This record gives sequence, C-alpha cells and structure tokens, in this order.
Amino acid sequence: MKKVLFTLITLISLNVNSQSIDYELYTLDNGLDVILHQENSSPVVTVSVMYHVGAKDEIEGRTGFAHFFEHLLFEGTKNIERGKWFDIVSSNGGSNNANTSHDRTYYYETFPSNSLELGLWMESERMLHPIINQIGVDTQNEVVKEEKRQRIDNAPYGALIYGTAVDPYLYPKHPYGRSVIGSMEDLDAATLQEFIDFNNKWNNPNNAVLVVAGDIEIEKTKNLIEAYFGDIPNNGEVPVRETVVEDPISETIKLTEYDSNIQIPAKAFLYRTPGMTDRDSYVLQYISAVLSGGKSSRMVKRMKDDEKIALEVIAFNQPQQDYGKYLMVALPVGETSLEKLSTTMDEEIEKIKSDLISERE
Repeated sequence: MKKVLFTLITLISLNVNSQSIDYELYTLDNGLDVILHQENSSPVVTVSVMYHVGAKDEIEGRTGFAHFFEHLLFEGTKNIERGKWFDIVSSNGGSNNANTSHDRTYYYETFPSNSLELGLWMESERMLHPIINQIGVDTQNEVVKEEKRQRIDNAPYGALIYGTAVDPYLYPKHPYGRSVIGSMEDLDAATLQEFIDFNNKWNNPNNAVLVVAGDIEIEKTKNLIEAYFGDIPNNGEVPVRETVVEDPISETIKLTEYDSNIQIPAKAFLYRTPGMTDRDSYVLQYISAVLSGGKSSRMVKRMKDDEKIALEVIAFNQPQQDYGKYLMVALPVGETSLEKLSTTMDEEIEKIKSDLISERE
C-alpha cells in the first residue's frame, strides 16, 4: 500500500481580471430566475436548471440526498415514461447530464436549436411533475453505491480527488466537511417520504435558475419560458440557511492517507480559501495559471522539465459559495522523495508571495 501525504494550511491573496459575457437576467412571478444568452454562430442551444441545494443543505444522518436527486430526477415524470428521458434526448440529436456540489445541483440538455421547446418542456416536467416512488429510489440507491465504489473506494487518489480524506480537516464545523456523495447507510435508512419532503423543500422555482444559451431569439424564448415555467407553484418559501463560520487554521495539519489503488505516492498541499464571490477567489484562478497552466508555467517547467523530479504537477482553486479549496499536487519521478516535492512547492509559494508576476506570464 502506497501513501499519499496531505498538508493543510492557509493561503495568501493577490489580483485577477475576469471576462465579460452579454446576457439578460429577469425573474418570473414565481421567483424563478432566468438568464438568457444569445449566440447565433452555431445552430445549438443549451437549456439548464440549477437548483440552489447541495450537500451542505443536508442534515446529519441523512447525507447524500442532493446527489441522490441528481440521479432520481431522471427516473421519469407524469408525462415522461420511466427510463425514457435519455431516449428522448438522444433521438432528438441532443445530449444531457447533471452534477452536484456542496452548493447546488445542475441539470442540462443541449439540442439542435430547433428543439429549444423540447428542452424547456423537459426541464419544466422535472420541476413540476417528478415521479418519486419506491422503485425509483431503490434503483438509484444501487446506482449511487456503484458510483461510490468506482469513483472513491476503488479509484486511484479517489480520497484526494473527492475530498473524503481531507475535507473534514479543512472544514471541521462547516458541512463542506461531509462528502457530496454522502453516507450509504444514511440513504439505506431514509424513507420514501423523506425523499419526497426533500424535493418539496428545495426543488422549487424560487430556489432555481433557468439558463438558456445559444442560437435563440430572445422574445420568442421568453414567451416559451413563461408558457412552460410561469405557472409552476412553489411548495413554500426558500429555506433559511444557517451561517457556519470556521475558525482560522492556526497551524499546519499533516495527514497520511493510505490508498491500495495507487502505485505512485503523491504530495498534496490543500488550503482553505475564500468563497467564490470574494475577489481573492478570482486571484487564485490566475495564480493557478501561473503555477501549472501549461508547459511554460512555473511548477511544470521547473519540476517536470528542468529538475525532472515530478511525473505530474498541478495547482488549482476549487471555488465554492462559502469557502473554497486550493490544491497543489505532485507525483514523484523515480526515487524522488515526497520531502523534495514539498520543499520545491514551498519555494514556488514563497516566490508568488514575494515576487511580482511578470508581463510574459
């Protein structure tokens, strides 16, 4: 069994710029926020809905619900037969998927632009008429268990990639410390009514954003959105969330994680960082590009090309609503020690803190 050593500390902040995209934002009477982006260069349109509910909104003893619904809400609706969702999408030349984080759940369909109305109808069906029954719950429970086995339990570096080994140390108070996929025991113990209640509490128009982007006509799209979403009722007010504030990390935390799925150990630094709306979160995106964004970036050039001590090296910011997470990871070449990787990454951090970033970079 090989070891993966993680070091958790806090980080500094710098500066960054952002890109502007033209869009129109408005809100329906039922509270559904709508964002439209017109781009007519290709005959393609994407319809997506993001619900402001994620793993952080679950309660102790019932974790994994948000991610579970990412799967469950493809089971079918009042007007879409069970098991036919993906068939409808593919037979109309489209693609679709969904994903879940600690903060939100996201669904989308991409179609040829002449199927815009189909995409809007399908997402309105998911919001208004989902069928949540025991056969769907039992089916998706097994799907989620298999996903956990594949992506976390039996995947190389799975505990690092999905945070199950490190997030409890970064977020000892905040629910970000729990994994998005949750506890299989919690899902097994949950009743059908608890799943129905979770859906009614969170998956409402007043807790969602509809985005339509691509080859569209704005006024026509607005009329279709009003027709399909305007009359969808809310099951209640948007739930009030408790604000959880973490104490500062006052000293380095060192953690060794053993992973039987890997042949090469990894050295990783992880930092708790500001939330995604903080200016420093954008700064960290820029720092990532300087450190590992391409062959000429600082860490890649030094550690892979010049000194040849790293098989792979990467640095990136993972922004979230309340707090972010910054990762620096390196895999050693040959007999290179993890301590050597650690020293080199520390030196690059000090350079970022003390030296200006050049115009070339």
